[in-house]
Amino acid sequence: MATTDRVLESRKAARPDDTVIHYSISGPAEGPAVVLIHGWACNRTDFDGVTGFLPGEYRVIAVDLAEHGESRSARDRWTMEEFARDVAEVLDVEAVADCVVVGHSLGGAVAVELGRLRPGTVRHIVALDALHYLFLFGALDEEQAEGLLRPLHADFAGLVRDMVEAGSPPGTDPALKDAHFRKMAAVRQPAGTKAFEGLVAWDMEGALTDVKQPITVFGVRELVTQEALDRLGNRIDVVLVDLGSHHFPVESPEATAALITGVVSA
Repeated sequence: MATTDRVLESRKAARPDDTVIHYSISGPAEGPAVVLIHGWACNRTDFDGVTGFLPGEYRVIAVDLAEHGESRSARDRWTMEEFARDVAEVLDVEAVADCVVVGHSLGGAVAVELGRLRPGTVRHIVALDALHYLFLFGALDEEQAEGLLRPLHADFAGLVRDMVEAGSPPGTDPALKDAHFRKMAAVRQPAGTKAFEGLVAWDMEGALTDVKQPITVFGVRELVTQEALDRLGNRIDVVLVDLGSHHFPVESPEATAALITGVVSA
């Protein structure tokens, strides 16, 4: 797959609580729309490589969630639904009537919420190595949630390092892991902490019950458990991939673009 000659235009959309959502847009206005949502403590530039390999006729929108990347907000609500409302505002500003929404990691949860929020606009949800991590996305009891949040408050950088390691199959290049860690550990606060708390509190089971669009998860083969396949298989199409670590959209942009293109063209 060859790269396309795309010109990324930076735009922004305003929401309440001094929230300004920045996003990049490229491609013809009449083309099939693909909306890209980054993961926790990351930003829209994670998709720059992927965008370059998507077909030139696609309308591609990559969003910085509130207080990530260039986006700013004074809000005190950091739920997956509120992040989805940020993306929905972008869809309204750009008059997007039909799209495939693609979310990486936490962005997968946001994509599901966007599908629930805009059932007439989102026709397919794609989660890039998201939703199948039941220790994070599954229904957590109070003790399990506290176990995740304790290190978040005690040693944020340590938690980020642990998350990067957990998402790295054996043999992952240490330089790649260090690069992911440095980016994520530098996320703006309190958004980095609050967004993680919001993900832990997210009711994935309830959201999946409400959402009627097809959902495709592209999960790293070595990181997807049989329990997750058994739990999600009757609702989600889980496709196992061998493209790198949890951050494979950054590491393998051409192959990731091919996966997205397959969903859009279908």
